[in-house]
Amino acid sequence: MGLFENLVFVFVAGFTTALATGLGAVPFFFFDAISERRNVALWGFSSGIMISASVFGLIDEGLANGTPLDLAIGMAVGVLLVVTAHDVLIDAEIDPRNYEEADFKKLVLILGVLTVHSFPEGIAVGVSFADLGFGNGVQIIGVSVPLLAVFMTIAISIHNVPEGTAISIPLTSMGVSNWKAVWWAIFSSLPQPIGAVIAFVFVRIARDFLSFGFGFAAGAMIYLVLTEFVPEALSIGAELPHGGKKELIGGMTAGVLLMLPLAFV
Repeated sequence: MGLFENLVFVFVAGFTTALATGLGAVPFFFFDAISERRNVALWGFSSGIMISASVFGLIDEGLANGTPLDLAIGMAVGVLLVVTAHDVLIDAEIDPRNYEEADFKKLVLILGVLTVHSFPEGIAVGVSFADLGFGNGVQIIGVSVPLLAVFMTIAISIHNVPEGTAISIPLTSMGVSNWKAVWWAIFSSLPQPIGAVIAFVFVRIARDFLSFGFGFAAGAMIYLVLTEFVPEALSIGAELPHGGKKELIGGMTAGVLLMLPLAFV
């Protein structure tokens, strides 16, 4: 399979994770609201999946393809990029309520802010496809796909569901239609397929930096979980007994258990 076909394959995988964000709006077709308890558990589940995918998948592969120093440098750069991007865009945080009312220039700004949040996840998908077509994975439509790529695509997709829910809640509260909420949820993850393609091209051209790439994605994702996903869950569950910590820990445990097989492949 040629480079163009590989890029299309990786882009489709990244776009699949973006589409999964739209699933977060689907419950609003059937319910007017989602309980805080369930929402906290979903964020915990998502966090457990992302931490496990980073540790069992990205970090493990990084160590297998390079030195611990290469991996550590990559992780540090991943964290630094997210921190720097947040500092640059600190005054441009966007509430989903603004999506519906934004003009073109505002949408470009919104997409830039969203890139900070979802681009690292796309990078994780892209680097996990580094060995695409090399014959050491599972066959999908006649293409040898690395098992790590399958796990990572599924993990990011599952993680995106509660993100879609978080975006849909304020939109539905202001009367935005359910189908529009689905669209805006997907819109929020559009940087992911782009990040996936860029990362894939980088690690295929610069194989010597493969460990760095795995570390970069792992560092960025772990940092996002610890500084955004977990605080978001605790904020939602602030009024629950014990501040929602039981739901958060239960969700995280379920997420880790789901991804545990990745540690043995």
